Amino acid sequence: MNQDLSYERYHRQVILPGFGEQGQRQLADAHVLVIGAGGLGCPALQYLVAAGVGHVGIADDDVVSLSNLHRQVLYTTDDIGKKKAEVAAQKLQQLNPGVVFTTYTERWQQQHCLDFFGAYDIIVDGTDNFATRYLINDACVLLNKPLVYGAVSQFEGQVAVFNASLPDGSRSVNYRHLFPQPPKADEIRNCAEAGVLGVLPGIIGMMQATEVIKLITGIGQPLVNQLLTYDALRQTVFTVALPPATAQAQGVPVDTGAFLQTNYEWLCGVMLDASLEISFGELKQMPHETYLLVDVRERHEQPRLTGFERIEIPMAELETNWDVMEGRQVIFICQSGKRSMQAALRLKEKFPEGEVYSVRGGVGGMMNGELGIRNEE
Repeated sequence: MNQDLSYERYHRQVILPGFGEQGQRQLADAHVLVIGAGGLGCPALQYLVAAGVGHVGIADDDVVSLSNLHRQVLYTTDDIGKKKAEVAAQKLQQLNPGVVFTTYTERWQQQHCLDFFGAYDIIVDGTDNFATRYLINDACVLLNKPLVYGAVSQFEGQVAVFNASLPDGSRSVNYRHLFPQPPKADEIRNCAEAGVLGVLPGIIGMMQATEVIKLITGIGQPLVNQLLTYDALRQTVFTVALPPATAQAQGVPVDTGAFLQTNYEWLCGVMLDASLEISFGELKQMPHETYLLVDVRERHEQPRLTGFERIEIPMAELETNWDVMEGRQVIFICQSGKRSMQAALRLKEKFPEGEVYSVRGGVGGMMNGELGIRNEE
């Protein structure tokens, strides 16, 4: 073995039954793209790089923030404000200098899939929103790429291998077979809204890395046509068998042209109107007597707002409280800005002449060094 594949680095892996030098060479030759260098992507990247995957792509347009650090342990306080993909590549290069990294710091779109997926053997989904999950899945189906899926929320996580090549030449189930109907924008909350136990993404991300290594080397039985669910509160794991794919999943674009024309934000109900957005700074400058601030989060969500006169009307109760808002200048706020935007659009539809806004980034956008929030026990 050459210097990069030396026993000194990989000895305890190479001596495994059924793995050997051949498995290590397969890892060294592999190209893996991890989309999302956050809670799932960080542990997946760390263990894939440590294992010796030779070519690793890292795609993330976000920057490190203080609220990331309880679960994204690849980063430190000194990294706040820096591009995640670039910081991750620099630190992982120190972990294993023999790995070749490619970083993508633009927001991942359809054209990126068509331009770059061809260079990779396996795609790892470390994202946290449904629009991007459906986008990545559809691209993998169209381009015949296996997809290692992971998701977390609060105390529970899921892992699966989608669109893998089967011995008979067919492909395993994909994300759309499991979830054919995209959720509405305010139906399922992400980690910024629902919260997540810090260790959970680490566990699920390492499981994703395990599935990638199994796919590359051929060891074990990957989670093909299966969905693994992990419950951190009970330390239980159960796996559900998924029926083999007998037909094309509903909703997958028929070709790359249709794929490029698909509006995934609209598909998942994420409707945006920039004219209805205001920043937290703009909100602070407005005289409080001129507007009605409506917090549409659930009443248990933290942190709570202080220093603002507001009312609390969870999204589920909006339909019975329009009269409170009629004729007022209304500003909605939530945890991330998504539910508040949906509330603003609904109120605008109800009262087209009304003046309505949504606070961009929500309460989560205020977390880093801003005043006006507190946690309640």
